[in-house]
Amino acid sequence: PYEDLLRQELGKLKQRFLEEHSCLSEQQLEQFLMRVLAANNYGVSVLSNASGNWNWDFTSSLFFASTVLSTTGYGHTVPLSDGGKAFCIIYSVIGIPFTLLFLTAVVQRIIVYVTRRPVLYFHIRWGFSKQVVAIIHAMVLGFIAVSCFFLIPAAIFSVLEDEWNFLESFYFCFISLSTIGLGDYVPGEGYNQKFRELYKIGVTCYLLMGLIAMLVVLETFCELHELKKFRKLFYVKKDKEEDQVHIMEHDQLSFSSISDQAASMKDDQKANEPFVNSQSPTSNDSSLNN
Repeated sequence: PYEDLLRQELGKLKQRFLEEHSCLSEQQLEQFLMRVLAANNYGVSVLSNASGNWNWDFTSSLFFASTVLSTTGYGHTVPLSDGGKAFCIIYSVIGIPFTLLFLTAVVQRIIVYVTRRPVLYFHIRWGFSKQVVAIIHAMVLGFIAVSCFFLIPAAIFSVLEDEWNFLESFYFCFISLSTIGLGDYVPGEGYNQKFRELYKIGVTCYLLMGLIAMLVVLETFCELHELKKFRKLFYVKKDKEEDQVHIMEHDQLSFSSISDQAASMKDDQKANEPFVNSQSPTSNDSSLNN
């Protein structure tokens, strides 16, 4: 319904504009609008209050690189030249796996101090159940993450961005940290944005820290015993007969390897024994008779 209403309003606005400017034909107006909209899709605006240096200055390029490596990809700024597109492909193929490895390594180190040690401390020191402590800790950690990376940043964005309310700011935080990146809301694109370079760098750091925080929270919830049991419901179960066959085959291989090893050890012992003159049974009998 909102789309239909917006379509009707644009139709009425276009018709009113043609009536007020009778020297301009509808075909000429549509050609002009098509060219303007095509340029706007590439992040270029024809408005008088827009700056032409915003898309590819250093801070904007840094912001673009961070959205590419984090797979957020707002799409408000894209490479235009063939060389830029080719470089973006190579850069993404190399950079995205390294970024994922980096995030994984950082999360694995943070979760030791943020999740595992606190849960173990309360379990050993105070004697609480480990499962109960893990659930309460996960809920508290999730509340802290939502407050620090959704609610507080949404309030800040609603103040810094003139055209954003709290809901739209919260929507941007969720779309960004979930790496959906629809691109309908991008910070720092207003023509009267103060300290734009510093603002862009701050948003880039926010995205990086927010992704790490979300991964830590998800990893914390995934380590809960109840979720592990729930995940096992979707695992493919193996037949017991197949498992027993595999175990027997493994045991037979281990037994044969042990017997072969024992035989080789006996041979080595015989080879290492000192040389002893063997006497025949007849010589022994003759010595006894004598």
